[in-house]
Amino acid sequence: MAQGGKRARAVASHESFLRHAHFRWLKVAVLVSLVVIAGFAASLILTDFHLRHTGSTWFGYTSGTLGAGLIVWLTLLGIRKRAMTDDTWSLKAWVSAHVYLGLSLIVVATLHSGFQFGWNIHTLAYALMMLVILSGIFGIIMYAKIPPILSDNRGETTQKQMLEKIHALDGRLLEVARPLDRQQAELVIRAVRRTRIGGNFWQRLSGSHGNCATTNAQRVLLSARTRMSDGAQATALDQVLSLLEEKGGTLARARRHIRLRSLLEVWLFVHIPTTLALIAALIAHIVSVFFFW
Repeated sequence: MAQGGKRARAVASHESFLRHAHFRWLKVAVLVSLVVIAGFAASLILTDFHLRHTGSTWFGYTSGTLGAGLIVWLTLLGIRKRAMTDDTWSLKAWVSAHVYLGLSLIVVATLHSGFQFGWNIHTLAYALMMLVILSGIFGIIMYAKIPPILSDNRGETTQKQMLEKIHALDGRLLEVARPLDRQQAELVIRAVRRTRIGGNFWQRLSGSHGNCATTNAQRVLLSARTRMSDGAQATALDQVLSLLEEKGGTLARARRHIRLRSLLEVWLFVHIPTTLALIAALIAHIVSVFFFW
């Protein structure tokens, strides 16, 4: 019995947050959506199918309270991440609820609005909410697709080990390049001193380093080697080219690793600021409804 319990916990620990507890929170979100749809249908019947000022009806206040409560609760995920537990409200359970209840807001908020949109604070709050949800969906897609690619690219090495390997290759390059002539040696020195892996935001995100000193040194020295006869300098140049090729491959993996990591995080630059803007617009929406409507 004890072993069976351990196996069950092991399976649960490897279960995706989307599948958590056999899609428990998907079922809850669907139930919430169906109840709201039923309430909207009932409000239509009671008002002879008139959609005017749906937000100020019993359904509008009920769905609005539900939607506002969900939005506030969903924003608490950042606080929840700082408390690691394995109980019913584990972080995985919280994230699962965050995703599915967040998606249910599309139904709740849309029906709450009664499809009455315009150039006002109410529609702004709705648009910000949809932008938050869309950025969240993008984040889910990234977390579903990128980690396996990240693992394949990294292989058995960590980011720290890749950087250490590049540093070690740079040391060997400086040593092996000593027999080369001055111009060739300067290319190697430049390749060592101007190694760029991360770079600015767009370089990290695109993985593009068009003016790579290592690639440039490899190209120029390879061209020089084809015009050189065998000898001590040619042997040294062959060793340098071999090390540059190895460094180039390691650099490409390191840059790809950083690019994939950046893709995992870039959606947060939209998701978090837009969430804060949504909270502000939601407060303005509520105040305007109760005091100025």
